[in-house]
Amino acid sequence: MPRVVTLPGFVNAHSHAFQRALRGRAAGDEFWAWRDEMLAEAERHRPETVRELYERTYREMRAAGFTAVGEFHYLGLDTAYAAAEAADAAGIAYVSLHVAYARGGLERMRQPSVAAYVSEVERLRHRGIAVGVAPHSVRACPRDWLVELGRYAAAEQLVLHVHACEQPREVEECLAEHGKRPIELLADTGCLGPQTTVVHATHANGAELDLLRDSGSTICACPTTEADLGDGFIPAIRVLHRGIPLCIGSDSNVRIDPLEELRELEGIARRQDGRRGVFEADALWAIGGASGARALGLESWDEIEVDLDHRSLDGVAPEHLRAALVAGCGGDVVVSP
Repeated sequence: MPRVVTLPGFVNAHSHAFQRALRGRAAGDEFWAWRDEMLAEAERHRPETVRELYERTYREMRAAGFTAVGEFHYLGLDTAYAAAEAADAAGIAYVSLHVAYARGGLERMRQPSVAAYVSEVERLRHRGIAVGVAPHSVRACPRDWLVELGRYAAAEQLVLHVHACEQPREVEECLAEHGKRPIELLADTGCLGPQTTVVHATHANGAELDLLRDSGSTICACPTTEADLGDGFIPAIRVLHRGIPLCIGSDSNVRIDPLEELRELEGIARRQDGRRGVFEADALWAIGGASGARALGLESWDEIEVDLDHRSLDGVAPEHLRAALVAGCGGDVVVSP
């Protein structure tokens, strides 16, 4: 039996589990071409395929050290039930970030009204599934939807997650339609606050970061996906200086490894600031765990066991363990449950 140490588990605050099927595919040379193939993949899924693929993906997450996941789900209500069943079978804590989609995308993603969307969320809650309100983006939800969704989330004390400032074109289109940048629009419509998590924010400017700081909102960074899709870099140093809370997500699941997400986050910060150790090891562990749990409204999540006899930990002193895990290990150091 290996020698093990028990540590806090990691929390995956942003996942699109069906996109695991896309890893390695050639899909154009930029985000929008990839999105077309992603939508084609989304269209083919039914409850039975979601149940199978999601359980397999969640088991990968669990084996890598994620013990909770927020699934940003936009494949329809019928598949949302299947996703929750898959998480239960895989033994991972689950929050359904059920997506509101007014326009664009596929027909199966869209609801005809905010009232119809709220009805879907309430049906999930009635089943005992933990839920969050998730306007997909300012592209998918017009201003009046954002206002109503912000009010509903606040009234029901539900977390609110939303993509924002992931791509320059998204920012340009928001400016053209609303005369505001995406995070400015979210602030103007009441969608920011301590229960809000903005996913990506790779192209947020200083004024938008100030709005996130002042509202107490969180940013979910997804470095491996942001690299794979050419999204850009989270403005890590500006985020850190403002004290904006951070969490992590595996997003498109091209990689499933919380240690790699944290290592990439620290690597981005080092390149931006020209120095080492920008985020202390304990801070990275909090980003990977407690901050993600708070973003999902979770009060508890499972711990993990790490194999102290793993080759990548050979010679590491106990006091350096957490730093060594982030600096040089992968999810295979976790002892599978």
